[in-house]
Amino acid sequence: MSRRVTIMIDEDLDKKLRLRQAKMIQQEQSSYSYSKILNEVLRKALK
Repeated sequence: MSRRVTIMIDEDLDKKLRLRQAKMIQQEQSSYSYSKILNEVLRKALK
């Protein structure tokens, strides 16, 4: 289940996440949300 939260992200991390999002949009050729990218990165880091 998803929850809506507000967080502060440093500019350098935001830029990296947005670049990763853009890369996935190009690969998938469909929409790929910022939340989805953030969740994937956090899941990978917190394993």
